[in-house]
Amino acid sequence: MGIFENKKIEGITKRVLQLFSESAQDAHPEEFAAGLREIDGIISELILVPGTVSGPGSAILKLHNLPVDFSIVGVIHSHPSPSYRPSREDFITFGKYGRLHIIMAYPYDLDSWKAYDSTGKEVDLEIIE
Repeated sequence: MGIFENKKIEGITKRVLQLFSESAQDAHPEEFAAGLREIDGIISELILVPGTVSGPGSAILKLHNLPVDFSIVGVIHSHPSPSYRPSREDFITFGKYGRLHIIMAYPYDLDSWKAYDSTGKEVDLEIIE
């Protein structure tokens, strides 16, 4: 596979979800956001983006501050409500950056998240211990 070809993303580590969950809880009631790094088809790392602005209605990622790194495949952000349904702004971000997006909703546990592709279609990811 060439460097620019899309590898299938099959899962996310439980450690990454737990780390994001704790960060979202700490930021509540504001949204929290980070980049996602994929290694061998598994989301294995959160990438904090310098200059990110968090607020009660949105988190603004300064995507131009991300390094040029093809292992960064998308973003994850929290919704301070129990809905992980993408907003209109989420769909815009999905189409602009990356190929995988995760929304974790309040109460920010391992059962309150969904993953989406760049078109907003829900995708299944396995949680890897």
